[in-house]
Amino acid sequence: MKDGTLTLMAVHAHPDDEATGTGGVLARYAAEGIRTVLVTCTDGRCGDGPGGAKPGEPGHDPAAVAAMRRQELEASREVLKISDLETLDYADSGMMGWPSNDAPGSFWQTPVEEGAARLAELMRRYEPDVVVTYDENGFYGHPDHIQAHRITMAALEMTARTPKVYWTTMPHSVMRRFGEAMREFGEDVPEPDPAEAAAMAEIGLPDEEITTWVDTAAFGGQKFDALAAHASQGENIFFLKMGQEKFTELMGVETFLRVRDTTGAPVPENDLFAGLR
Repeated sequence: MKDGTLTLMAVHAHPDDEATGTGGVLARYAAEGIRTVLVTCTDGRCGDGPGGAKPGEPGHDPAAVAAMRRQELEASREVLKISDLETLDYADSGMMGWPSNDAPGSFWQTPVEEGAARLAELMRRYEPDVVVTYDENGFYGHPDHIQAHRITMAALEMTARTPKVYWTTMPHSVMRRFGEAMREFGEDVPEPDPAEAAAMAEIGLPDEEITTWVDTAAFGGQKFDALAAHASQGENIFFLKMGQEKFTELMGVETFLRVRDTTGAPVPENDLFAGLR
């Protein structure tokens, strides 16, 4: 039963997602005495193996990758001072279009009702005041992110609670700054073709549509270190290449779209718990 402590639940797809989009708020709210609950839906087995080996390549053992990523997730949890970690341990589905999308037991193949029922049980146990996950497109179209969105929204319907609900997002102004930073730090970023450019333009939201801007700059070091804890995926984590100072400058505010609210707190807001304390 709830003891009066405010609770944040973040529902993410893979080990390392907790640090990228919500590392700042997880660290900040933990420091403020709020209970932080992380639900990680997949085991991350489609991530890189030793030496950057990709799924299907020599040296990529999915079970070993999953075991390593669980250790890294625990290390990230420690850095961010996350109160409670729950892992659903579905098999990572890989990127959209990969053969692993169709593998039995993959998260993408799991009936939404099944995943939602498991998540609803966690919601009943932890009674979150705020729930954070992805939008309908999983922010950038990853099947496991889309599925995390689906089971979260379905689980909310299965429970009688009415927490504030947020989807992670990124302002278009910051997305443009990311592109500039990638070129600044030596990334080979070719000019996208028109179709790719159109798809990229759909990621995130216009600045004026974002409801919630949370200042997490004071926790930039923790967020950076949490990402660094996922060292096996370092090749894919561009942000680590820019160093902590530049990283915090670029990632020191985390942004969200508020999609459910019963508090009446005005937007734009600067606190996920606005109206609750």
